[in-house]
Amino acid sequence: MNSFKTIFENHSWDEVKQSIYAKTKMDVEQALHSNKRTLEDFKALISPSAAQYLEPMAVLSQKLTQQRFGKVIQLYIPLYLSNECTNICTYCGFSLDNRVRRKTLTEPEILKEIAVIKELGYEHILLVTGEAQQTVHVEYFKKVLHLIRPYFAQVSMEVQPLSIEEYGELIPLGLTSVLVYQETYHQEDYKKHHPKGKKSNFNYRLETPDRLGQAGIHKMGLGVLIGLEEWRTDSFFTALHLQYLEKTYWQTRYSLSFPRLRPFSGGLQPKVEMSDRELVQLICAYRLFNEDVEISLSTRESEQFRNHCIRLGITSISAGSKTNPGGYAVEPASLEQFEISDERSPEEISRVIRSQGYEPVWKDWDQCFHAQ
Repeated sequence: MNSFKTIFENHSWDEVKQSIYAKTKMDVEQALHSNKRTLEDFKALISPSAAQYLEPMAVLSQKLTQQRFGKVIQLYIPLYLSNECTNICTYCGFSLDNRVRRKTLTEPEILKEIAVIKELGYEHILLVTGEAQQTVHVEYFKKVLHLIRPYFAQVSMEVQPLSIEEYGELIPLGLTSVLVYQETYHQEDYKKHHPKGKKSNFNYRLETPDRLGQAGIHKMGLGVLIGLEEWRTDSFFTALHLQYLEKTYWQTRYSLSFPRLRPFSGGLQPKVEMSDRELVQLICAYRLFNEDVEISLSTRESEQFRNHCIRLGITSISAGSKTNPGGYAVEPASLEQFEISDERSPEEISRVIRSQGYEPVWKDWDQCFHAQ
């Protein structure tokens, strides 16, 4: 099948990195004043030369976001179904070599978790598991979707990459969105961080969005784990991937996330530190590059940072998140995938959103309209 792999192989990591760092103030100003920004403009906007243009980038990002999405922020919450995993990943608390007690939620336990989540007001849920084909497989996902579909307007998943046929089985059961992060587009470093398990297959993961597009998914999410590699180059490859997907699977919607490496049980220090100012720069650069992409910010980030970013291009935000199976009701003390930073309740986050002149939205209105 045709896939992003061909385009990816035509780009050298080192050459892309060199090109980004060679961008000048003139390149940044040209990008800011362009009506339709290219990948070269995006390079300029994420380059060190753009650091002093943060204020005009933020103003323009806010304007473009409001024009496309209005003054609304969608709220979602993750439900961790399982911490079982057969992969070794150096940055994840669920890694196979992390000797902890494993847990996969049963149907009665899932219903207990749902009861708490519904009391919080949520209509958009993100189902998350480790990658363990023997326990959290397609048949398990089918049962879960059948169980939870009556309770939520939108169901997203962040699980192991599946085949076109498997995605095709899940979509009619209510699956509307799938998040699949490449983690890093640097192939050599990818191998270092994924030494064992199916996830060690770089190309299979790289081609997952193509399989999702061919299966007809309503929306898919992309991103890298910031801290594994040089963030500017990784972000360029994410933008390259996004551009290809939008052209190829134009009926699908897209979202981006910017997870920064967070502490977890086992610990991995980031190879590259990204400052808050640099993350703001990246968020604004993506908005200037793509006015239609949805941008999500999780509870990995601090209260102060999330408060500040609401007006800069973000369209969805999580609140009250637990990153362990059973974390809301069944087993609050079980192993977390990573430590969250913003521990405020959904009610508190809603008040913050309103205080900035925005409206918190609990449903994906576009999907509701699409389904009628």
